[in-house]
Amino acid sequence: MLRHGFRAMGTEVELVLDADDGAPALAEAEHEFRRLETLLSRFLPDSELSRLNRKGTLRVGPELSELVRLSLAARDETGGRFDPTVHDALVAAGYDRTFELVAGGTPGTQARPQCGGRVTIDDSGIVTLEPGYRLDLGGVAKGWAADGALALLSQSGPALVNAGGDVACAGRPWPVGVTTPAGNVTLELDGGALATSGRDRRRWIQDGVERHHLIDPSTGLPAETDLLTVTASASTAAEAEILAKSLFLSGTAEQAAAEADERGTPTVLVTCNGRTLLAGGLR
Repeated sequence: MLRHGFRAMGTEVELVLDADDGAPALAEAEHEFRRLETLLSRFLPDSELSRLNRKGTLRVGPELSELVRLSLAARDETGGRFDPTVHDALVAAGYDRTFELVAGGTPGTQARPQCGGRVTIDDSGIVTLEPGYRLDLGGVAKGWAADGALALLSQSGPALVNAGGDVACAGRPWPVGVTTPAGNVTLELDGGALATSGRDRRRWIQDGVERHHLIDPSTGLPAETDLLTVTASASTAAEAEILAKSLFLSGTAEQAAAEADERGTPTVLVTCNGRTLLAGGLR
């Protein structure tokens, strides 16, 4: 079993490959992660996403084009809970630079921006943003990159990619642990993926108030909920990212559990008071 770790997209990435001669595949998967980061990071001024946000309209490459289309479809499917136009709300809340720099605290509150801006993309790949709006694709881009890395690795054998809690696997069943106050919940993934959205890690202090990075598009502010984390499974890590964020923004743990049950989405929910709920068929 080969393992390879590195840091990209603001998180620790681990690649696992069950193959005798998998070093070239591991190197290729790392290169793909880093290539996508140079295209999709809002923290890199020369990335394609940053250039789109500055200009407001840009003909983009196939990767950003696909991710924009995916994000717009997810906004429709989640009733606006997942919204790629939360960029300025994140900046206003203090998440205006990489989290390593934000974590120590951030200066005073800016005016609260609106979310839900209009975004269009035509058949030639020209993306146009409504004036006053910019895109943030952070979590879904990370999941999407994990899916891409898995596609490369799995050509060489059974593989697993863990990108800061976004886990995608293929080739055989893989046990994956989800940390809860009551101990680890072990899920067996026979292909597919899971992702976790939560307020437990990316949080900071602004004007004496604790903030976190999960913006409620209906308010433009960090979401107020009794949930600490939501871990959801899906066929891809990008889809799992969208589902986990949508469930986190449902309002309450009970509502999130009910929605997961209705969808049949295996989900582990942890509340701020340390309660663990299993939903979507998990027992």
